[in-house]
Amino acid sequence: MASPSATFSTRLTKLVQEIYPDLDAHILSSQIIEAFWPDDAHRRKRGRVPSNKLWSEHDAVLITYGNSIVDGQHKPLDLLHDFLLRKMKGVVNGVHILPFFPYTSDDGFAVTDYRAVNPELGGWADIRRIADEFHLMSDLVLNHVSSQGPWFNAYRQGQAPYDRYFFEASPEDDLNEVVRPRTTPLLQEVETPQGPRHVWCTFSHDQVDLDFRNPEVLIEMLRIIRLHIDNGVRILRLDAVAFLWKEIGTSCIHLRQTHAVVQLMRLLCDFATETVVLLTETNVPRTENLSYFGNRNEAHVVYNFPLPPLILHAMQSGSARFLHRWQTAMPPAQLGCAYLNFTASHDGIGMRPADGVLPAQEKARMIETVEAAGGLVSMRSLPGGGQEPYELNCAFFEAVRRTFKGEDEHHIDRFLCSQTIVMSLEGIPAFYIHSMLATPNDHEAVARRGMNRAINRHRWDYPTLLEKLDDPESTNSEVLRRMSERLKLRARQTAFHPNATQFTLSLDERVFGLWRQSLDRDQSIFALHNVSDEELRVSPTAVNLIEGETWLDLLTGEEIDANGEDIVFAAYQCRWITNRW
Repeated sequence: MASPSATFSTRLTKLVQEIYPDLDAHILSSQIIEAFWPDDAHRRKRGRVPSNKLWSEHDAVLITYGNSIVDGQHKPLDLLHDFLLRKMKGVVNGVHILPFFPYTSDDGFAVTDYRAVNPELGGWADIRRIADEFHLMSDLVLNHVSSQGPWFNAYRQGQAPYDRYFFEASPEDDLNEVVRPRTTPLLQEVETPQGPRHVWCTFSHDQVDLDFRNPEVLIEMLRIIRLHIDNGVRILRLDAVAFLWKEIGTSCIHLRQTHAVVQLMRLLCDFATETVVLLTETNVPRTENLSYFGNRNEAHVVYNFPLPPLILHAMQSGSARFLHRWQTAMPPAQLGCAYLNFTASHDGIGMRPADGVLPAQEKARMIETVEAAGGLVSMRSLPGGGQEPYELNCAFFEAVRRTFKGEDEHHIDRFLCSQTIVMSLEGIPAFYIHSMLATPNDHEAVARRGMNRAINRHRWDYPTLLEKLDDPESTNSEVLRRMSERLKLRARQTAFHPNATQFTLSLDERVFGLWRQSLDRDQSIFALHNVSDEELRVSPTAVNLIEGETWLDLLTGEEIDANGEDIVFAAYQCRWITNRW
């Protein structure tokens, strides 16, 4: 039997051979090890095996920019740290700080220096201080860098090694099948000492794609990962990873080598002494998204991207029909894997993950309703020409202000119902700071910055925010209080472990129902959500409550008789009915 170290070496060498078949795999493997464990740093003798022990029901994540809270006097990361301790301690235990590096555009996703913290936010000491209190997630923006950063400037001047860092193509190449998330031209012409070159820009001309066919690019990214781990990062979000590897004449998305690179990173993390979780950001339809679990050897966690449009549709339509149909077909995450569930992030509400799930007319009604609530729509280019809606740009709190019927008095309850679904599902729940704070659409930022996504990237003045949160009559205060109470309650329920058993219940289409059972099979929770503005009734026998057990709705404290009368639901009411509390 091979020793553990030999097994690691064998696995690493095999992956290197798969990615770079024309290079010496043993030499390249040694360079990879040196990049991830410099100076003979210690690594585990045996890699972690897939298990459900990397997370628990206590886990929930707050998504925020480093400067979502400002006051014009203090470092934004100091203010964020203060807000986290004041308002989020015990509510969430993880924090995703969106790109906190120097950048030139796209609110941080056009990075100029992966090794520095943006001085306008603070420094590494501020990052480490937050990491001491919360599980910290950072962005590895590994597909592209800023066109104005030192790497690309060196490329334009023909300086090694950066002269081979960026992916080049020709306008004459067959690019018809390339999958794009944007409408901007794919190629950008630039002058170099070797003459004009056309560089690949998946997202924008300020975001130039790296060329991972050059192993030096991968090795440099591994050095950057090590730096982040050493500064307290424990969850690595692989941004736009689906586009990482390109081959002319293909779709240039989800290619075999891309999966092999993720597998290589997973192998290194499994042998790291630190507990590091890989999260892939792939805003694509379900089958493509789930492929990043691999065979329990790629991402630990994937975003549940269909959730935002499907939950929004349920809230707007008053029917969970499509959400239920989709969830019924969703497989449980493999052992050692988990879903990250959310409705809102710094980006818009992606429409592509709803392909094949929501009919075109339902998407059109959603778009119309979001636009009536002040939201915007961003488009993407289709292979072969044409465009289609890529995402809805709107604060999620505002997106559920209206239903297909119009506005009503149920706005806050409808929003809370949408977020309670996220809390109830198998997986780890994540909440954008502007959802927690019921932040309205920021149209002024859109006009000022000329970018649709700015509508959902408001920067709160901290004294103003604290004043609103201290006012029990404010919407911001009510939403944060009710969300926090529910999350604290959720964290005490073993049936809400991210890998606890889940079964989707077939009930009235206005009710989205789930049965969750703890890993030790001791606690059951029937999580029921009325997504309509109507009062309705559900029979306890339809839910299949077991006779002889005492059942309690955790959210109201009401006892439920398994043989009793129908369970009554007010408009948008949620119930967590359990046999253990």
